[in-house]
Amino acid sequence: MTQAGRFWQRLTEGHSLGTLWLDFRREARSSFESSSAALGPGASEARGWHRVWVFARAMFFRLTPARRVLLLVAIVLVLSFDAQQQGDEGKIQSRGGAPILGAACLLVLLGLEVADRVALKRDLEVARDIQKWLVPATPPTIPGLDIAFRTRPANTVAGDYYDVIPMAGEEAAVLLVVADVAGKGIPAGLLMACFRSCLRTLIAAGHDLAGLISRLNRFCCTDSYGGRHFTTAFLASWDAAASTLRYINAGHNPPLLRRAAGGILPLETGGLPCGTFADAVYDTGRVEIAPGDLLVIYTDGVVEAENESGGEYGLDRLMEFVRTAISSAEGIQQQLFASIDAFTGKAPQHDDVTCMIVQFAG
Repeated sequence: MTQAGRFWQRLTEGHSLGTLWLDFRREARSSFESSSAALGPGASEARGWHRVWVFARAMFFRLTPARRVLLLVAIVLVLSFDAQQQGDEGKIQSRGGAPILGAACLLVLLGLEVADRVALKRDLEVARDIQKWLVPATPPTIPGLDIAFRTRPANTVAGDYYDVIPMAGEEAAVLLVVADVAGKGIPAGLLMACFRSCLRTLIAAGHDLAGLISRLNRFCCTDSYGGRHFTTAFLASWDAAASTLRYINAGHNPPLLRRAAGGILPLETGGLPCGTFADAVYDTGRVEIAPGDLLVIYTDGVVEAENESGGEYGLDRLMEFVRTAISSAEGIQQQLFASIDAFTGKAPQHDDVTCMIVQFAG
């Protein structure tokens, strides 16, 4: 490989031009959506040159005041067209110092922004590593259960949470939990970490399922920013001795319980998302589990995954997948993500995608 080829490989990290263009489109769309969100309703619907203006204005006001002034000075200098005047000998002489100085100011500004982005990226990577540590890397070994789980963040840091935890005070009981903090990115990730810490503290205190969700809800209400960052959650306590699953659905997408005898049962009993009303009341559901039953717990990123035409994966498609899936828990999980990828194609991912597959021994 030539030196130019090696430089190109290092520059692109081995990605093809098609992949680079796709990544650029995804990043540009994500940047526009995050920037326009700060400008209020209607900004994301802008089209044409108005869309360019909305994006430019949003990016301008995201700069610090000093950098805004530097940018304006650079633009004025670059657009200084007083670059020609008549010389003493009748020759046209060019005075291009101002545009050159303006270009230098733009390069300085670009360098400062890139340096900030590098520092932010490093911090995000540390946050991602910490978040990975907060959730189990591999499923625990539990007699009678075959468990698999996986999450795919839309951004570096995710707002989805999953866990499998032995419950204190309940012999042989295991808690299955999947939760989704409203929003994406760093704010959702921070609230997810708080939710996880509170949940594990309450479990260690020996609270039952009803007491657990009530206390979780009151905790979330103190950190939900007036209900704007509520958390949907599904918590289920598995009692192997009684072959019973007790659960509470706190505003979460209803998990799908596929019966070995046929049919799919959505698990809907519960109440409002955590963090909406401190005095919310939750009902507890109870289902008898038969050998060969399959439970699929997922977040809204699964059913709301969009293809390039804007169509959603949808609950009907997910139910059809669950109805026909045959494999181990790990195999079904891989098949589900492959099905989502086949549907979305090259469309950007807009939300975190998380699922937990639980097979009950037959």
